[in-house]
Parts: sequence; C-alpha cells; structure tokens
Amino acid sequence: MRRSSRRLLGAVSGAVVVAALAATPASAAPAAPLAPVQDFLADQLAALTGTTTVLVHGTDAAAARAAVAATGMRTITEFERIGVVVASGTAGQIEAARTQPGVTYLEGNAPIEFSQETSNTATRGAEAVSTLTGPDGTALDGSGVSVAVIDSGIDPTHPYFRNPDGSSAVVANLKSLCLVETGTGPDCVVRVPGIVDTDTLSVGGHGTHVSGIVAGRPTTLTDGGRLTGAAPGASIVSISTGAVLLIVGADAALNWVLENHEAPCGAGVPADVCPPIKVTNNSYGPSGGGEFDPNSATVKLQRALAAEGVVTVWAAGNDGGDGSASLTNPPGQDPTGGILSVASYFDQDTGTRDGVVSEYSSRGASADPSTWPDLSAPGENITSSCRLTLPICATGLDPRNGPGLLDLGTFNTISGTSMAAPHVAGIVAQLFEADPTATPAEIEAALKGTTHRFTDGAPYATVGGYPTSYDKGTGLVDVVAAIARLTGS
Repeated sequence: MRRSSRRLLGAVSGAVVVAALAATPASAAPAAPLAPVQDFLADQLAALTGTTTVLVHGTDAAAARAAVAATGMRTITEFERIGVVVASGTAGQIEAARTQPGVTYLEGNAPIEFSQETSNTATRGAEAVSTLTGPDGTALDGSGVSVAVIDSGIDPTHPYFRNPDGSSAVVANLKSLCLVETGTGPDCVVRVPGIVDTDTLSVGGHGTHVSGIVAGRPTTLTDGGRLTGAAPGASIVSISTGAVLLIVGADAALNWVLENHEAPCGAGVPADVCPPIKVTNNSYGPSGGGEFDPNSATVKLQRALAAEGVVTVWAAGNDGGDGSASLTNPPGQDPTGGILSVASYFDQDTGTRDGVVSEYSSRGASADPSTWPDLSAPGENITSSCRLTLPICATGLDPRNGPGLLDLGTFNTISGTSMAAPHVAGIVAQLFEADPTATPAEIEAALKGTTHRFTDGAPYATVGGYPTSYDKGTGLVDVVAAIARLTGS
C-alpha cells in the first residue's frame, strides 16, 4: 500500500523555479515556506470540485482561526488545546491557508472503520476481581474510574449495564455531531439524555458490544451462562460517533475527553457519582496501517491526554499480515507511554493462556519494532451485550437471551481486535483503582512487563527492555501480575 507522507501541493518544475529566481530582485525577501499537506488531503484536492473538510493546524488556536477566517472557509469545530480548527473549504481556500501565518499542517477528514471481525479467565481478570481489593478494601473491579468508549454508541438500558440498584453503568451519554459537519462551533459533541439509545440511532451495535466488554455487570443469562465485563465496577462515558466513521468525529470525541476528563458529568457532580475518565477505548482506525504521523490531530490529542494522566487504548486492526509490512493501528504507533495498541488473542474456547494469535489480527513490520502491537488480549469469540435488531450484532452466530423475560437476543458473540482493546481498557481501570496516582507510562510498564508470553506465532525479541514480537506484542495481558507490579505487592 502507499505509505502516508506529507507532501506539498502546487509544486512547479525546476525550470520554472530557476526562471522565477532569476527574475527576483536580490533584495526581495524569500517567500515563507508553505505549510505541508497530508497525502490523503492532497489526493482529495487534486480532483476536488466542491468543498471538503480540513483540519487546519496552527502554532496555536488563534493562528488556525485567523487562517480559516482569512481564506473564507467555514468553521465546523475546533480543538483549542492542540491548536486545530476544523473547517470546510474549496481547494483554492485550502491552498491559500497554507500561506497564512502560523499554519503548520493541513490534514484531511480521512475515513476510518471499526476493528471487528468467558475471556476473563485467560487474562486472570476474574481472579483479580474475586481475590484483590482496592485501597478502600472493596473488590478490585474498576470502581472509581470512568472509561470513555468512543464508538458507534450505546444502549444504556441494556441489562448488561444495570447496577444492583437499577441505575445504569453509563454515567454520561454523548453524541459527536462533527461527523456530518452539522456542528456549529467547538461544542459539536453534545450531551443526550441518559436513556437515549445512541447505538440504535446510528444503526450500529458495535459500541454496545464493546462497552459490555469494558464494564458489563455480572449477569446470569437464561441458559445459565454467567458473563461479566473486564471491569464490572467501572463507569462508562459513551461518546457516539455514529456507525460510519470519519476522523473528525473521532478526534472531536478525543478532544472532548481532553477538555472534560476530570468531571465528565459536568461541574458539581461528585466523583463518587461520576468518576474521572482515566482511559479511552478506541476500537476503530484506518485500514492497512501506514506511517506514524506526529503532526496529525489524533497524535496530538492522545499525547495531550497522556500528559494529563489518561491512557489511550487502540485496537490493532484486522488486516492480518505476515510481517513484510506494517498493518497495525494506530498507523506507525506512538512511542509515548500510555498509548497502547492491542492485538487479538484466541484461547480456542478453552479459557487457557496458551492459545494463538488470531489470524485476522494486524501484524507490524518484522523489521521495524516501532510498528509492533504492545500486547494481546482476548478478541475472538467474545460474548457481550448486543441486540439482534442492530446490523453488527446480527453478524454474531450465537445469540443468547439476557436475564429478563423480555431480554431476547440481547447478547451475541463477535470477534475482532475491537473486542481485544476493551479488555485492556477495563483492565487499565482496575490498575488505576489499585493505584490512583499511577501515570499512563507506569500503567503501560506494568502491563507490558508482566504479560504471559504464549509461544504461538513470531518469536520474541527484546526491544525497549521487553521481550516482544511483531504479531502479539509482549504477550497476553495478565491482570493479577500487572497489579502486583504496579503496587509492589
């Protein structure tokens, strides 16, 4: 596949450049360099006849705003903390923005997709909940931590999210309107009533399934089967981007977390009712990997989140591979501590820890360790909250009924790295409960330094102090061992 590299638009031939230089007086000041343009956007502009969405990066938000205003583009929203304004404009307006003072990069609204294609035994997660306690002496189940799930949406009334007192595990329910350019400013991520099923509104299902893996409450199905999420005491903040994803909608959700992670339910709502967000789950990304782009809004946002104590978890992708090229998500990986890419482990329906790497799980380039996933978690044949009326849930081959008489077809089994990532997001919540003062880098070190190094697939090589591999990272996450390392117990 074509690797993404930044290139300049409007390049001219060498002969024209020489002629222009010859005609320029020696005293004339050299023109300011044009801001670089992302490859995806450059390809768009080459054939653009109308308008398109562009992320204008500036030295700060004021510079980006000024560039948008000077070129006549229409503002959609902005990510003030990282100096980005999202706007709509013509090819000419976007080209003109490259000349504006303080503009550092122009990025397009690239398409992304969901990474889809009990498990708590292999991770020792169930053991952690039943045998370990947090600082307050209660079960180590992720209590006191909110997980932001950026996905298609959620059904907050689903029985898997029902607390014993009848309330929902979903403490905040939001919708990103930036996706379809209907936002009217920086607040295009809006709150919706807690009972609104944003997954049905988006004709999705993926987000409800993923959220159940993060924090589904202990539930007994009508067939006697028992299910629980990775962190059955954690709270969920759902940010719906719809079932069809573009990067602006997802980045707007990350930006909302950056601005609201300390009080996701708003000022005045106590933390015991609505805990701070300490981890985001992102089971989406571009297909086919690519090179690391430190100038992208996504990278700027996840680095800002890490600096403020929030871990970002990504699904590694479902493009398989043989190590000849990097196919992992996020593209090229980010070396910043606390940004994790999760491959899919398959226990072969045995609950054991010596299974295999899922065939579909994206591999990094064997010659470039920076592209390798960080670690693995169960992602194949995962049963979680679903409704058969939703397209993604209907793809599952094992519909099961929930605990109530009317809970027909409310659980199903789906596979993909989309299912592996939320295992880790929930486990991160458990680790933050165990040590609320931990940094994202310390969380990553605890996880990667204690994984179970199952032997299937590529051999391990020591990189950055860890035995790791291009297909499964450092191995299968081990919750009990990670908590022991983090807390020194």
